[in-house]
Amino acid sequence: MQENTGFSLDLSGIEELDPSLTEGHKVVYEREVPFELRINSGGRNPEEVGSLESVKAKILVLGEENSPENIRLELSSENDLFFYYTHDVNEMTFKEIQNEQRIVVDFEEYLGVLVRMLNSCIKEPNSYLAVLIMNKEGSAKLEFIQNIQYKFVELLSLDFVAISEENVREQITYRYNAAKSKLAAVESRVKDIYSLVKVKNPSLLLQLQKNLSKK
Repeated sequence: MQENTGFSLDLSGIEELDPSLTEGHKVVYEREVPFELRINSGGRNPEEVGSLESVKAKILVLGEENSPENIRLELSSENDLFFYYTHDVNEMTFKEIQNEQRIVVDFEEYLGVLVRMLNSCIKEPNSYLAVLIMNKEGSAKLEFIQNIQYKFVELLSLDFVAISEENVREQITYRYNAAKSKLAAVESRVKDIYSLVKVKNPSLLLQLQKNLSKK
């Protein structure tokens, strides 16, 4: 019987404490996406060129994915723990977006649209842009733009709001505890690997220790 030497990190316990899940939502998408961040300082037009940063885009759904009651897109950043914006949509508010922007899909297909837009920005950053324009009062607008060589075409525009200070504190506490749990899990995994190598191949362990001492 072959011994199982595989290791896995079970972080489901800490992930269940995510404040984003308190209303019954579930995470269906979570990826780092390149965003251009611009600041609207109160003038007529925002900055023409912003900073390019990696933003974590997390999509949560209340209900079934093919028949959602609510869809929420959350934007956060590891570079700024106080950066946190949300876009909340239900079937009624989606109709306003649908009418204003002449969107031809129904609410049930909106999740798929968001996923495709975000993935396009990851896979084809030269052709698809995600531009977040932030206002001083806490609102923001996300514009998905396509570069079709001779001009830029706006595909979708979404309104966001910054979460409250209390919710920011909850998110920071959660992210700190999650990072702490991941570190403890990794340290435990390293200890298990060390013990296994020590028994199975002591010479390899000596070589690993020698390599580490050189660094």
